Amino acid sequence: MSWFKRVKEGIRTETKDKKPTPDGLWYKCKECKQPTSTKEFETNLCVCPFCNHHERIGSKEYFALLFDNEKFQELDANLSSSDPLNFEDTKPYPDRIIASQAKSGLTDAVRTATGKINGLKVSMAVMDFSFIGGSMGSVVGEKIARAIDKALELKIPLIIISKSGGARMMEAAFSLMQMAKTSAKLALLAEEKLPYISVLTDPTTGGITASFAMLGDINIAEPNALIGFAGPRVIKETIGKDLPDGFQRSEFLKEKGFIDFIVERKDLKEKLFTVIHILGTHKKLN
Repeated sequence: MSWFKRVKEGIRTETKDKKPTPDGLWYKCKECKQPTSTKEFETNLCVCPFCNHHERIGSKEYFALLFDNEKFQELDANLSSSDPLNFEDTKPYPDRIIASQAKSGLTDAVRTATGKINGLKVSMAVMDFSFIGGSMGSVVGEKIARAIDKALELKIPLIIISKSGGARMMEAAFSLMQMAKTSAKLALLAEEKLPYISVLTDPTTGGITASFAMLGDINIAEPNALIGFAGPRVIKETIGKDLPDGFQRSEFLKEKGFIDFIVERKDLKEKLFTVIHILGTHKKLN
């Protein structure tokens, strides 16, 4: 049989034996648009090998990256939001919670745990953007408050990795109350002279930025992370002026003194260990 078949409309190549490429084998960077194999991308901690863009990852990946031998004890894993306001937009709030739990495999937008970083025990909270945009409702505030209580109980440092669109509108004032609640708990941690290290990732916005995310004794950010309260578009429309290049990105905030370090994901564990060691809390942990 001839390889080409001439038809009235033109020349058509026979492709009967062509096999479709399976989905999920390649990752296309959102910044530079360069493709790389999914396996290589995941081995590189979900960081683009071409432009160093740090793709969003969740609590599962951070726990695996930071805790020694991926061992940790999860705290309050079964806490789930109720519906105090009987809220309904395009769907009832309880239905939205159930759908998000089924899709993400999480009970809410934060997971908390205790474990060791290079042998030093810490209490850690990691937010997940995949659960309703990492929004903070009453459960997020309560789990972070309990993670702080655990740090106080065990006299160990606290680490919070933020990734959030802000407060959860479906819980209104109940959500906003968590800003004061978590900030007050952090004040107790400061009184005990136990360090709190805040890690800000893309994006950290809204009520999260306005509360615990910017209250760290040391504030660390991943490269090019969006960090701010209101979004750039809202600010531009409000002040009626063009914003500087890189506005609300990690590098801009570091230049203005809001961030202490910008740390690539591959170096995060060693940086956290070094900071804890410098602060002297290793003496209490031995």
